[in-house]
This record gives sequence, C-alpha cells and structure tokens, in this order.
Amino acid sequence: MDPLTLNDVVDIAEYEALRDSFRREVMELKKHRRIAIGEFVTLVFENRETMKFQVQEMMRVERIVAEERIKEEIDTYNQLIPAQNELKATLFIEVTEQELIKPTLDRFQGIDHGNTTFLSIGNELIEAEFEDGRSNDIKLSAVHYVTFCLTNTQIKNIQNFETPVSLKVAHIAAEYVKESSVPMELRHQFLNDLLN
Repeated sequence: MDPLTLNDVVDIAEYEALRDSFRREVMELKKHRRIAIGEFVTLVFENRETMKFQVQEMMRVERIVAEERIKEEIDTYNQLIPAQNELKATLFIEVTEQELIKPTLDRFQGIDHGNTTFLSIGNELIEAEFEDGRSNDIKLSAVHYVTFCLTNTQIKNIQNFETPVSLKVAHIAAEYVKESSVPMELRHQFLNDLLN
C-alpha cells in the first residue's frame, strides 16, 4: 500500500467543505474494519484511507497549515499504513465506566509484552507485534498499535474461504482469553490490504 504524500491531502479550508461527507465514508469503512474480541478489546484495522482521515483531522484540530508540519503528520500516520504482507490495527482497551478505567487498564498490564494477541489462520497463529512506548511498569495506554506480518502462504489461506480465520487475545495474567471469528466483510478488507 502506497504511503501518503502531500498531494493526498487538502488544506484545512478545503477540508472543512468536504469533511462531513468524507467523515461519513470513513466511519462506514471503519465499521467493516472493526472487531471486538471479548468485552474489553477491540481492533480497528487501518489502511491508507483511515490514515488520510487522521492526517486531515489533525490538521483541522491543530490548525496546521505549514507544509513542513503537515509532512510531519503524514510521516507519523504513514507508519500505520500496512506494508507488503502486513495487516496493521489500532488496538483499544475499551471501558465505558469511568471508575473501571484504571482497574481495567491495570488488569491488562503486560498485554503489549508479547504472546497475548494473535491472528489465527487455520491452525497457524500469527503473533501481533506491538509498537513500543505505549506502557511502562506502572501505566498502560488504552490505545496500542499492532502489526501482523504474514507469509504468502498465510495470505493464500485467507483467500481460501474454507480456512477459518479469527483473532485471539490470550492474556493469562488478566484472565482474559477470548476469540472472535473474522466476519467475511473484514476478511475481504484484509485481502484488499494484502493484495493491493
């Protein structure tokens, strides 16, 4: 998937005029790229369009007009666009009750240290690689960025709709072991990312 460039974004005045329709399109797209794994963990699989939206929104919120600053935003969000044979997602630990946020995040401490989050294709488990810097010994972020690196054979298995595909979180310390089958619409989104 090609990275974003300055030519892909519009200035904040032009964006304001088209924001409502673009936002609706991206929100609809994200519905098909979202999957809940149990009660607390949700993944949203990112692509070029979702990252373009993030760049435009950051430009709008922070009133960014200088080309150099826009390029910095583009460079930041390009890191979340999947490269060849990759799927990238934002992982959210979602808690709606204010009083449960800290205890829930404390419970999930260590989720980003490996061997907890997987894409299952047939009988193969592909472990999520977590971006560094989203936690320390005493505090865990509610938002993480993960990458699944796939082989050509694994991609072919996603194309074979008889092969089961699911996402798993097995965080033993948190006593959170959950699995969700990947719906067909999200599976098509995976293939769109992997084959384009």
